[in-house]
Amino acid sequence: MAIGPPPRQFAGVKPLILKQRGRGAGLVLPISLRDIELFAFSARTDATVARLCASQGARTAFETVYSRWGDPWRSASLRYHYQRQKYEQVVALIPGGRFRRALDLGCGLGLLAPMLAGRVDEFLGIDIAQGAIDRARERYDCLPNVSFEQGDLLELPSSLDGRFDLVLVLDVLYYLLDLDDELLKQVVTRIADLSDPGGLCVLANHYFFGVDSGSRLSMRIHRAFTESSRFRLISEHYRPFFLVSFLESLPTPQARPQHHSFPKATL
Repeated sequence: MAIGPPPRQFAGVKPLILKQRGRGAGLVLPISLRDIELFAFSARTDATVARLCASQGARTAFETVYSRWGDPWRSASLRYHYQRQKYEQVVALIPGGRFRRALDLGCGLGLLAPMLAGRVDEFLGIDIAQGAIDRARERYDCLPNVSFEQGDLLELPSSLDGRFDLVLVLDVLYYLLDLDDELLKQVVTRIADLSDPGGLCVLANHYFFGVDSGSRLSMRIHRAFTESSRFRLISEHYRPFFLVSFLESLPTPQARPQHHSFPKATL
């Protein structure tokens, strides 16, 4: 079977070439065979989280998978490349310059912290699972400008409002239970409140060509941000197998805007 050119949204992405032993030109994929194993493991974790969320709530669900597996999505494992390369690509796309305070919502094991510690004055990672926070602190206690705290996105204190000129929301929101349009609107508003007007919000989620239910949910999440009056889309990028949107936080009518030189939105 002939393999045609990649979809338009993946143009310019260099794939990995997986050579078969013996004869053959090899199979062109944007991931390694080990990463397929990673996807299978992640699917098992997601199923466990969904089951426990429905019966015992989100906090218990995430504490359980971190207690059971330590690294429940294998995001920190050196055996796999996909998740680390995904974060590296997202960070590389962040516009140049230095940020005062960064907030990583749903930080997990804190893998974004060392990638951004040199570009921010302060980095705060928040996760619903204390087990994840404990492991993140152990991994990155050598970074003096990095801290981690347990917290629920839906219950963060107002004392954090307006403090962050860089807010990271990677692979988080599709884990919220009963994410209907009204709840999604509330989440978008809450994240906007956390952002310093004129600051940057980085939103990234799973995206498999838009044909599966997870991808459709990701598109609904991204549309909620881009259609909100609290954000302006700067740019949007498709990569195997995720979608990342960069958004400028807009002030509320009562707040005075700050002027930043972000580029216009592009695909």
